[in-house]
Amino acid sequence: MDFRHEWKHRINFFDMLALRSRLRAVMERDKHSIDGKYEVRSLYFDNLEDKALREKIDGVNCREKFRIRYYNGDTGYILLEKKSKLSGLCNKLQTRITVEQAAALTQGDVIGDAPLLSELRMKMTTQGLRARTIVDYIREPFIFPVGNVRVTIDYNIRTGMNCTDFLNPYCVTVPARGAPAILEVKWDEFLPSVIRDVVQVPGTQTSAFSKYAACRVYG
Repeated sequence: MDFRHEWKHRINFFDMLALRSRLRAVMERDKHSIDGKYEVRSLYFDNLEDKALREKIDGVNCREKFRIRYYNGDTGYILLEKKSKLSGLCNKLQTRITVEQAAALTQGDVIGDAPLLSELRMKMTTQGLRARTIVDYIREPFIFPVGNVRVTIDYNIRTGMNCTDFLNPYCVTVPARGAPAILEVKWDEFLPSVIRDVVQVPGTQTSAFSKYAACRVYG
């Protein structure tokens, strides 16, 4: 399993404007973005004891969470993902699933035998994982090939509260209270100095901010 480095910084609106300008000067836009951004909808899984949420809040050194997501309202391309953290490093495994499989997952059922689906099925059985809440946001992604660097700015974070109607485009979401814009920087073995310099934001420090945790304020 390959792990990557990850930085997260809470930033304000003016920081975001300045960063956007600097990043455009030295990094490429993600080819999948539309006008430099895309909309993300995720549905996170947790159990009745809020295992994933509590491990995040408590800063557990080794933790994981499952989610399904699609982009720009396109349910023709849905991913099941498992994000793992170990000693500050991150790893993400993913597999593509169908609309039918996604609908089943929202109801606590698993269709299919892909390794990640099988793992989620096992953890639904042994840990009681179930769909908990929708998280929507806008992402502006930038890439830099040297070091396999990916920088994103996420904002307009919204929560479905207790709604798990993942495939319904009319599902009502509301702004996550107090959620800032988030700068994320991810890389493999090293972070090129040009990118390290560009992403510096005076007055900020590395944060453990979680969009899922921010959206669980409502339940």
